[in-house]
Amino acid sequence: PCVKQSGSVENDIDSLKLIKPKGISNVQNQSDTLRQNNREIIKIDSLKSLIKSHKSQIKSLKSHVGLLNDHNNSLKISKSLLEERFLSQKKQSDSLLKPYYTIQFDSTLNKDFYNSKFRVSTNKLTQDTIYIPLPKENRHIAPVKHLQVDTLKVIHKIANVNVVAVNYVDDPIWWEQRNSIGLDINEAAFLNWNAGGVNSIAGLLKVDLVRSYKKLHVLWNNEFYVRYGLNQQEEKGLRKTEDKIELNTTFGYRRDTISNWFYSVKANFRTQFTDGYKYPKKSSPISRVFAPAYLFLGAGTHYENKKQNFSLYLSLVTLKSTFVLDEKLSKEGAFGVVKGEKSRHQFGFLLQSVFRKEVLKNILMTNKLSLYTDYIKDFGNVDVNWELNFGLKINKYIMATVGAHLLYDDDIKFKDDIDNDGTLETLGARVQLKQFLGIGVMYRF
Repeated sequence: PCVKQSGSVENDIDSLKLIKPKGISNVQNQSDTLRQNNREIIKIDSLKSLIKSHKSQIKSLKSHVGLLNDHNNSLKISKSLLEERFLSQKKQSDSLLKPYYTIQFDSTLNKDFYNSKFRVSTNKLTQDTIYIPLPKENRHIAPVKHLQVDTLKVIHKIANVNVVAVNYVDDPIWWEQRNSIGLDINEAAFLNWNAGGVNSIAGLLKVDLVRSYKKLHVLWNNEFYVRYGLNQQEEKGLRKTEDKIELNTTFGYRRDTISNWFYSVKANFRTQFTDGYKYPKKSSPISRVFAPAYLFLGAGTHYENKKQNFSLYLSLVTLKSTFVLDEKLSKEGAFGVVKGEKSRHQFGFLLQSVFRKEVLKNILMTNKLSLYTDYIKDFGNVDVNWELNFGLKINKYIMATVGAHLLYDDDIKFKDDIDNDGTLETLGARVQLKQFLGIGVMYRF
């Protein structure tokens, strides 16, 4: 039934190619539908698997979000602790860097800037590291005028003054000086005062001159102090209350520029201006100019801390010389010299310290201590010279002073008229104590 009855054999073959049986077309349609159904089933299965994977990913994301929330909560809880720890570490680092850097805070950048105080160098001979102080940088304020101008028209011709900071590097100042001259006055006057009293007036002249040189490895301190006081009482005449000339010089050398310890040599000289008496007897003086005079020469180590206003000098090798140039006093063997001799030399240990501190506002305390003992004779028998003064600043020129001076020297013998026969007997050494209170004017330059 499928063969066409007309035409040639070739035409018949072509006709066979074009004619399709009905049964065969139905089978092809069924197979196509099956393929499509299978594809749809495969798509559904893949979608289900994708949904499952998405669900698992969502669960994992939720768990991660929960962990992150817990972590954020823990961070919020520990935020204050972290800030405290950071601030404590910053304070510690700033305190460690403070001697070597200046710390400046920039509010615009919210950042600290560290500027070095020293320039690092190397000693070519010893290969030691040297820290050389940099010159101080001063900030000078200079006004600069600016005119606001628009591109189209001038808004106004009012000059706006902006303050611009210009930095200049000044030459280092190696010398420092401190000078002061003061006069304390005490006075008491009575007129028809029923309770009684003695008219008196007292004055004390004080001169302090200090010169200090400090450059890199070298230190040189020079001090000159003068004290002279008089007291005039009715019916008793003029008497001396204070008399001192003191000169100190210290030269030190340190290996680096950061240390406060110096290898040093020191000289100290003390004497007085006029004669001293054992009042009321004025017939024979008990002390005169250069009788006594003390000279200390020694080598040791010197510590100086300007920030703490503290200095300390230690010397294991110190020569103490006592001079009595007055003929009469030298024959008496005054101040520890052999009778007839005018000088005495000792070899021993010396400690000196000076500490200044503002204990209260406008109240400056000055504490000076000197200890000396002789190696050869009576080692451990210490000579003490201790001064404690308080300066109360009232205004720029007026100041009150209160203090005490304790002195003990085994070579200074106490004299007194025990028998009331007009002759002073020489007794043993005594602790000498002087207390003073005065108010006066003070000029510093």
